[in-house]
Amino acid sequence: MIFFDYFRSSAGFRVRIALRLKRIEVERRPVHLRKGEQRDSGFLALNPQGLLPALVLDDGAVLTQSLAIIEYLDSLSEENPLIPEQPLEAARVRQLSQLIACELHPLNNLRILNYLKEPLGHEQSEVNTWYQHWVESGFTAFERLIVEHAPDAHYCLGNSLTMADVCLVPQVFNAQRFNCPLEAYPKLMDRYERLAALPEFEKSFPQEQPDVE
Repeated sequence: MIFFDYFRSSAGFRVRIALRLKRIEVERRPVHLRKGEQRDSGFLALNPQGLLPALVLDDGAVLTQSLAIIEYLDSLSEENPLIPEQPLEAARVRQLSQLIACELHPLNNLRILNYLKEPLGHEQSEVNTWYQHWVESGFTAFERLIVEHAPDAHYCLGNSLTMADVCLVPQVFNAQRFNCPLEAYPKLMDRYERLAALPEFEKSFPQEQPDVE
């Protein structure tokens, strides 16, 4: 399989973690977002959205959208299952995963931040305020949900890793890059620090990728 990624892509970061947890080897091909390589015709032939990540399967089929890719990878191997078998537990994992991947992250990704600056003309300080607002909104809900469903768990929703953990780490990493205050989320940060120390997560951080700038 061929994995199209950018070292600083949060969605790609999620998939990198999942690949390591599932012990699945792929050929990684960097696509440089800041240079606009995602708009090249060759990449658009794979993903008409021009977004990362993309995964080309051995038979040539193409998967896009990080959560869809992660669930596909989860189906390939029984090692470190990321979606619980029990329906309610599975729904809660998807609930937290989508809170980040479908609600919080899309408002704060590179193309949105760039659009706020140009053509809309917002100053960087205003863009930072926008970013921090949506982090606060999303993390407040995330904190409340883990307190409600698994207050004393080792990871987000229990003592086993799930897709929710895979989604949490990249988002906290980005929040720290933008100097977002995180003191109000003690349960969330406790989980982040524990997860970030695991080898599969640690090796997936942007600074550990071969194409890091």
